[in-house]
Amino acid sequence: MNLVIVESPAKAKTIKKYLGKDFEVLASYGHVRDLIPKEGAVDTAGNFDMKYQLIEKNEKHVESIKKALKKADTLYLATDLDREGEAISWHLREILKENNALKNKQVYRVVFNEITKRAIQDAIANPRDLSIDLINAQQARRALDYLVGFNLSPLLWKKVQRGLSAGRVQSPALRLIAEREDEIEKFEPREYWTVEADCDKSNKAFIAKLRLFNNNKVEQFSFTDGDSAHGAQNNLIRAANGELKVAEVETKQRKRNPAPPFTTSTLQQEAARKLRFSAQRTMRTAQQLYEGIDIGGETVGLITYMRTDSLTLGQDALAEIRELIKERFGADNLPEDVRVYKNKSKNAQEAHEAIRPTSVKHLPDSIRNHLTPDQHRLYELIWKRTVACQMIHATLDTVSVDLACGNGNIFRANGTTIRHPGFIAVYMEGHDEGEPDEDDESILPPMSKGETIRLQGIRADQHFTSPPPRYTEASLVKALEEFGIGRPSTYASIISTLQNRQYVELENRQFTPTDIGRIVNTFLTQHFTQYVDYDFTARLEDRLDSISRGEEDWVPVMRDFWQPFKKLVDEKEVGVSRADVAQSRLIGTDPQSGKPVTVRMGPYGPFVQIGDKDDEEKPRFASLRPGQKMADLDMEKALDLFQLPRKLGVTEDGEEITSNVGRFGPYVKYGNTFVSIRKELQNQGIDAYNVDLPTALTLIAEKKAFEANKYIKTFTDSNVQVLNGRFGPYITDGEKNAKIPKDREPASMTLEECVALLAAAPVSRFKKKTATKKAAPKKKAVAEKTEAAPEKKAAVKKTAKKKAAPKKKSAPRKKAATKKAG
Repeated sequence: MNLVIVESPAKAKTIKKYLGKDFEVLASYGHVRDLIPKEGAVDTAGNFDMKYQLIEKNEKHVESIKKALKKADTLYLATDLDREGEAISWHLREILKENNALKNKQVYRVVFNEITKRAIQDAIANPRDLSIDLINAQQARRALDYLVGFNLSPLLWKKVQRGLSAGRVQSPALRLIAEREDEIEKFEPREYWTVEADCDKSNKAFIAKLRLFNNNKVEQFSFTDGDSAHGAQNNLIRAANGELKVAEVETKQRKRNPAPPFTTSTLQQEAARKLRFSAQRTMRTAQQLYEGIDIGGETVGLITYMRTDSLTLGQDALAEIRELIKERFGADNLPEDVRVYKNKSKNAQEAHEAIRPTSVKHLPDSIRNHLTPDQHRLYELIWKRTVACQMIHATLDTVSVDLACGNGNIFRANGTTIRHPGFIAVYMEGHDEGEPDEDDESILPPMSKGETIRLQGIRADQHFTSPPPRYTEASLVKALEEFGIGRPSTYASIISTLQNRQYVELENRQFTPTDIGRIVNTFLTQHFTQYVDYDFTARLEDRLDSISRGEEDWVPVMRDFWQPFKKLVDEKEVGVSRADVAQSRLIGTDPQSGKPVTVRMGPYGPFVQIGDKDDEEKPRFASLRPGQKMADLDMEKALDLFQLPRKLGVTEDGEEITSNVGRFGPYVKYGNTFVSIRKELQNQGIDAYNVDLPTALTLIAEKKAFEANKYIKTFTDSNVQVLNGRFGPYITDGEKNAKIPKDREPASMTLEECVALLAAAPVSRFKKKTATKKAAPKKKAVAEKTEAAPEKKAAVKKTAKKKAAPKKKSAPRKKAATKKAG
């Protein structure tokens, strides 16, 4: 028997159908092992040896593979064809070797870029060995990301705020967004005016722009104020006398070629523009299309591998595409020769083909009913782009008409018509917001030199220059690729990490940096300039590519990076204080106390401070309101924050009611009891600054009712209680919880019965999860900022055999790490 290992169960199910009864196909469920989630996982003092451990959540899948392998003679490692897939196969082989599971077994590596019967059978028939070059490149990438995360993130915890993180590619991406925001804020708009003529020919209206005035060429800033623009307008109206004369008609024919087939990057960009998909949504949906869809009695992968830099299309695919074009769109839309697109990527090993349908005969409309809406929309996008890229060019007629307005004055009208649509009949590439569309011109009526055109009016319009646009998902992906930040397969995780860390926000489909994002970026750009430099990041990616091609050894690359990086981290840990990075900004002077009013970032977020720490009287502090940004605060807004705590009134018992904001959000307080203002009220705009007395009394009444109903029964001299919870009554001693038998009234339970039920109850899952959650921020903060966030999360788990021991050790380890980062 033969055993084939792929990454996902969906893929395994599809491939199993193609290989028959002599093959068993199992899934590894992604990565099977990762670096141990603590310091020392990479031996920086030696040759960067890496300490790995089995990922706990995938332990059962590895056990299934080991069990199946006992009955097999041959093992085929068929994980994805990129570096990541090569590394997964290598890790699995190493685990099996350590467990003596490969004795007398043949082990082969097979790759394919589409899940079709022909491709799978060809791959099995032509196996190869594991590529040590690809494996080393992936190990180097993982080690680099680990070392950056485990050294920069704790420093951010100490110097800025707990829970923050920095990453090798995440940080330059954040810099892009923050620097664009700086450009926007510093931008000073310039006024300019345009002069246009509204014309009419045979009841067809069109617009002509002033291009020559008094024999001088009109440019953007020829008219910079209303007086000069209106003066020109009045002169032109008098000179025209109600009509313009056609001085010149120039007609040109222009060819427009189709866009190349999709790569990972361009697919993410176009799906963002046309479908409004996030990069994550695009890659998730593409994965489903790649792994296999039941399209009516046949499960088939509908697209080729979606992590690729290649623009190449296979010969069989090209023949099928050309045949379809001829049949569906006519021979006049088929070029004589196949279109070949040049790949700018230096690393040809990253993929074999562009993203394309496995068969263009699977028409989008014919399989619509078998796909989800997202799957159909993305498949249709890929299908159209692939077909269009092999069609004939579009032929456009461009017309430029000069219209004379007296002597020395010329208006110009431009128009475009499509003579032959070619590929445009199938697909037109989108463009980013702010980018001009070269074909976005009107169709002009026929005109000939010497004829007169009726003038309806001449307008002078005021304009102001615009700042550069904020990044959208599409334009950010494009910029990441242009700057060489990360790999296309990591763009989705880079973007989601920035959002999850609350370093950036997506508003109206545009990214803006948050206050904490800007402070982290400023800290990194000021103190770790080289490591967030775009050229440095790109050069490091080039070296990783060189490793994958076997041109460079990975250990010297690691050493070149690590030694100066570690030295700089140690210097900054001692030489930079929290105050240095708080970005304190003086807003003004408090009119009552005469003390300075500043805004700065604190351990729990941004706040306004009145006074100085060196004053005899303690400074006053106030947190910013949700949605407020440090850069937007002026004196009025800053002083308004100090109205807290607000006195609202008293309860029936005479207890004073106040409202305020704490670490966990807005609340009202009566006596010594705090009551949170519920999220649903906050969503309605109610917070500590505007909550009224009736609302506060309602919240207090709800709190008292909850407390009154919480305790069903307590026992003297015991910490055992019978309580009402979210899911009904239960027993607790503070350490463990136990269910109450269905046939018993909760209030009738005796202490002995409760103690017996608690003894038989399992250790509280909630307690365990809480411990894990405490650990998670440490791991995320210090290690997450690699390019493969999902794998990292998995990596924090322990193996089954060592399960008990690591769990016991985990708490002290975390505490130590927290201490270091605090």
